[in-house]
Amino acid sequence: MSAHSHHHDHSPHDHGHDHHGHSHDIGPATDPAYRRALWWVMAINAVMFFVEIGAGLQSQSKALLADSLDFAGDAANIALSLFVLTAAVRVRAKASLLKAASMFGFALWIMGTTLWQVYTGDVPRAEVMGLISLLAVAANVGSALLLWKYREGDSNVMSVWLCTRNDAIGNLMVLGAAVGVYFTQNTLPDAIVALIMVAMGLQAAVRITERALTELKGQ
Repeated sequence: MSAHSHHHDHSPHDHGHDHHGHSHDIGPATDPAYRRALWWVMAINAVMFFVEIGAGLQSQSKALLADSLDFAGDAANIALSLFVLTAAVRVRAKASLLKAASMFGFALWIMGTTLWQVYTGDVPRAEVMGLISLLAVAANVGSALLLWKYREGDSNVMSVWLCTRNDAIGNLMVLGAAVGVYFTQNTLPDAIVALIMVAMGLQAAVRITERALTELKGQ
């Protein structure tokens, strides 16, 4: 779940997406063109999730792996919005708990592999990191443009825009890590960015869990 603070607002008819500090929810997507745009954005995020995981493993870049968490979060959030819009709060809260649990597991795995890489001193491939982070920025900008014309009329669309903007900041952090690795030939710039993203991902997962448990208790 790109690195930045989202905060989770999970009222009965929204699903916040919380990978790190801002509320990210999408209102009743009744307009067919709007739904189509959401499908496209979900597809872009899902593809980038796999691209970053593959590139992260291949280039030994843990910052790329951590950035993929964000694309996963965006794709999952839009999927929740499209599929569970009409479902009971209880169903949505359970889906959120599942999302939070997967975020926890993935973030802990990235943290472990990052620390191991610092220990072994393997240097990630800066050129792959740089290339993929530029691709990630393009994916986020593309997503923002697809949703841009829907930013009026639905207060929730603004949060999608904010989320995309924050995701782009995360991608730029990876780009910065790539430059750092390139010039220092050291794994630390990559590791530092990865751990910052992991911390934000864990914080978001905690917030999602608390919100979902509150909803389940309220039933």
